[in-house]
Amino acid sequence: MTNLEIIKSTYEGKTSKENGRNLAMYVAENLAWTEAKGFPYAGTYIGLASVEKNVFSRLGSEWVDYKFTPEDYVASEDKVVAYGTYTGTYKTTGKYFEARVAHVWKLKDGKITGFEQFVDSQPVNNAMR
Repeated sequence: MTNLEIIKSTYEGKTSKENGRNLAMYVAENLAWTEAKGFPYAGTYIGLASVEKNVFSRLGSEWVDYKFTPEDYVASEDKVVAYGTYTGTYKTTGKYFEARVAHVWKLKDGKITGFEQFVDSQPVNNAMR
């Protein structure tokens, strides 16, 4: 698989579970995952277990239909950028949001070694208030 195909497989599966399985299959043990400063789950998490605990489990429990819809991808050697839109409804407030986002993925030898999120955090934070 190409790096672009690997990253697409983490977004474009038939279900979110399939996307998660694909992510788990391709992450390096020392994955560095960075959620943007100003985003509710901001920080850098090392390893998939830390990402699942600090990001994915919170997204799954605090939001209804939270998702990233990719618009397109840009690939260059060991990096892939996916950009598009986040959407979801915060359970506590019932507020819906849409926010533009880009994800920068780094890969080495067919394994995902890094992820960095760039997002307009204001609509997300507004939905939580």
